Amino acid sequence: MKLKTLTTSVLLALSTVATAQAADENRFIIQVDNNNKGVVKALAKKLGGDIKLDSNGFFAASFSGKDLSEVKGLLNNPHIKLIEQDFVRKPMSLYSDDIGDAMTQQLTPYAVYQSQADQLAFDASSDMKVCVIDSGLDQSNPDFVWGNITGDNDSGTGNWNEHGGPHGTHVAGTIGAADNGFGVVGMAPGVPMHIIKVFNAEGWGYSSDLAHAANLCSQAGANIISMSLGGGGSNSTESNAFADFTAAGGLVVAAAGNDGNNVRSYPAGYPSVMMIGANDNNDQIADFSQFPSCTSGRGKRATEDETICVEVTAGGVDTLSTYPADMATSASLSADGVAMNTSSMENAGEATASTFFMGTAEAVDSGAAGKICVIDRGNISFHDKVLNCENSGGVGAVIINNEAGMLYGTLGDTNATTIPAVGGAFEDRATLLNAASMTVKIGTSDYGFMSGTSMATPAVSGIAALVWSNHPTCTGTEIRNALKATAYDAGAAGKDVYFGYGIVKAKAADDYLTANGCAGGDNGGGDNGGGEGDITLSAQGYKVKGSKRVDLTWSGTSVSSMDVFRNGSMIATVSNTGSYTDAVGGKGGGSYTYQVCEAGTSTCSAEKTVVF
Repeated sequence: MKLKTLTTSVLLALSTVATAQAADENRFIIQVDNNNKGVVKALAKKLGGDIKLDSNGFFAASFSGKDLSEVKGLLNNPHIKLIEQDFVRKPMSLYSDDIGDAMTQQLTPYAVYQSQADQLAFDASSDMKVCVIDSGLDQSNPDFVWGNITGDNDSGTGNWNEHGGPHGTHVAGTIGAADNGFGVVGMAPGVPMHIIKVFNAEGWGYSSDLAHAANLCSQAGANIISMSLGGGGSNSTESNAFADFTAAGGLVVAAAGNDGNNVRSYPAGYPSVMMIGANDNNDQIADFSQFPSCTSGRGKRATEDETICVEVTAGGVDTLSTYPADMATSASLSADGVAMNTSSMENAGEATASTFFMGTAEAVDSGAAGKICVIDRGNISFHDKVLNCENSGGVGAVIINNEAGMLYGTLGDTNATTIPAVGGAFEDRATLLNAASMTVKIGTSDYGFMSGTSMATPAVSGIAALVWSNHPTCTGTEIRNALKATAYDAGAAGKDVYFGYGIVKAKAADDYLTANGCAGGDNGGGDNGGGEGDITLSAQGYKVKGSKRVDLTWSGTSVSSMDVFRNGSMIATVSNTGSYTDAVGGKGGGSYTYQVCEAGTSTCSAEKTVVF
């Protein structure tokens, strides 16, 4: 019964991030000069505000029953720069039971092989550090180099080294589980990590928590921020915090989301944050991986911006990693003494007996007494199948999938069975049906499986740390570009909204940087590699009746079309005539940075800046 309760709680805590459940919708961020913060906080309290968080340049407060416009009216004060909604942020993960047992030997997750992380050694002398913003890290798990790990607690979340559910421990293991002969091995084994626990007991935090955490990551000397979390809505406080970290040379990585739609989630949707999608072990996109458009604006103002959509993917389906002690289940199955792949469903225990085929097990059958029931999937629930087996006197159950692949499932929230029940793969059906005897075992484990863009995100974070440790003079943006430039093009030819540039490849990125230096020979674009472009660009700014104009001219390319970028966002795709005039909206001055690229590629000119 304990295992059933844990499974249910994990499913609830790690399901999705589309809506806020029991969160405070009347919580707001107040940006203010630090010198005047005390006065404004006192005013907020006087007007019924409950101060929730105090950070550099802002604080967060809850005003019961007040919406944003009402709070702005209440706090009409010259010392306040901005008041905005404090949005909920949640872990992004779908739960899957584990396969195999990592308690007695070291296992390498498939995503390590898929990403080539096993072909590159982490350089421990590089001073690389990953800041993990999540639900904490369970200190009882021995599969970490604990001398390399520090942490901070966010307001009301408890100690960073005491888990708030398995999510944060699973994420951290994917990044940096040690290469120590047992458990699992991370993408950058033993990499120093700084853990910031932002999720409360109910499993969510706020955008202000993330902005504050970004400050703490900087103070801890982190190079990379990894966030397997997100939610709806954007605000400038959160956006600015990650933009500042990136501008200082860091890399910020966040999950695209698990709703399988084109909704843009934040913080992944901010341009300064690298958005990560999930693929499976067959180089296919995960059906839950969100795929927001790269288009910003509408109509004639619409522009393409690859920094607001999925940039790369990594393994995020049935990913094996670390868990808090005994919180995962470990299943094993043997048929006539031969070990078989299996998945844990419910009920700790072990049974060895002869087998009995129950078909789809839609009724009690006395022939199953004292035997292990072999059952086909279909027609009724998994729970009722196992219950009919147990009521027939069966001592264990194996449910075989009715489609390609392993059967993953649970027996539901109201499980009334007690015998160990596991899943079997459709491909193994003949072997399982023909077996004369079986052994079924389910026990607790410190290692388990999860699925989600939450699992793909730490994979990319760990790969980035691995590659960066071998090229420590690069910036985070240069590592970001190298990962895109060398990603395996697994989807539609070229960049697409599902995979972005493709599946990350650590060794390919390392080779690319070794050959081309930190600036690279390409700024991203599938597995083409590419060479250093010879495109030269000039930009001349002037005004016509007060309106700003910029004449761009370029040479060194013979393709038919060019993409034109202003301040990092694509503003037009034009015929390659060697020139283009940009009409910049708005009055007054400003600074504008331009770049041109061969259309649909990352063969680009150097950037040129015009100041009015």
